[in-house]
Amino acid sequence: MNDQYILAIETSCDETAAAIILNGREIISNVVASQIESQKRFGGVVPEVASRHHVEQITMIIEETLEKANMQPSELTAVAVTEGPGLVGALLIGINAAKAFAFAHSLPLIPVHHIAGHIYANELVEPMQFPLLALVVSGGHTELVFMKEHGSFEVIGETRDDAAGEAYDKVARVLNMPYPGGPHIDRLAHEAEEGVEFPRAWLEENSYDFSFSGLKSAVINYKHNMDQRGEEIDPQKVAKGFQDSVVEVLTTKTLRAARQYQVKQVIAAGGVSANKGLRTSLEQAFEEAKISFVVPPLKLCTDNAAMIGAAAAHMYNAGVRGNLAMNGLPGKELKSWI
Repeated sequence: MNDQYILAIETSCDETAAAIILNGREIISNVVASQIESQKRFGGVVPEVASRHHVEQITMIIEETLEKANMQPSELTAVAVTEGPGLVGALLIGINAAKAFAFAHSLPLIPVHHIAGHIYANELVEPMQFPLLALVVSGGHTELVFMKEHGSFEVIGETRDDAAGEAYDKVARVLNMPYPGGPHIDRLAHEAEEGVEFPRAWLEENSYDFSFSGLKSAVINYKHNMDQRGEEIDPQKVAKGFQDSVVEVLTTKTLRAARQYQVKQVIAAGGVSANKGLRTSLEQAFEEAKISFVVPPLKLCTDNAAMIGAAAAHMYNAGVRGNLAMNGLPGKELKSWI
């Protein structure tokens, strides 16, 4: 079989990214232009600002990706791009760039789901073992996804309100920390020996859904009560109490689901899977349970195009193709492609 080189493009939020992936497993080049410094002054992502940055960066990022791979467009097999979910303006810039590139070089297009990309980032670490369970935790998503085989997705649990990463950012704002808040909360949590006791949202018995809105409100109420009493809060203890609650719920539900579905492997995906507290908790839980656990390196946890290319390789082999009528789908659901 001939080698398969896929140019992948990702612009779903505030990273402009492109990568070239060989046979779905090997990163030939992977370029990411982050907007964190620009968005930091707003305390979060402003969609219009994100879109403008993508317009400015996308052509240069694609050119740099080809240059780093020392490749010509004629050597590529296909072009893959994130179709959704994400910010519609941001998605459209990546999609239109991909369509233009594919049309100009007579290459097939592959529309990739952003969450499928996060899951398939693990393929760049080691091959997936089925059946498997994926815990997806990011700024916009918290989901448990059961996979029987490549391209088969069954969402067995999801957040009913705030995603875990969203709750991290909101709590960080309460503690006057800069955006993005997750890494700051994680760092502070490791500086405290004990944390403030905050509630755990288990929901109904046997539910694999998540809820972090009540926890976020509990942190806000705690700070308001301390302010009214004229007392100073200890940011480290608040951060540890908050993180302990999030990590315990995520770990417990993932472990229970892994046992119920009798999976061979559990994988973590998404930006919050870069969190040291969560990684450590999951590693320990699945080592004790004797279930294989995989989490990507930090650079592949946050948004990048390499993960889109890894998913696209399997979609290409399964015959999935897009066309020049492709559009940005901000609310795109994760569906099986087999």
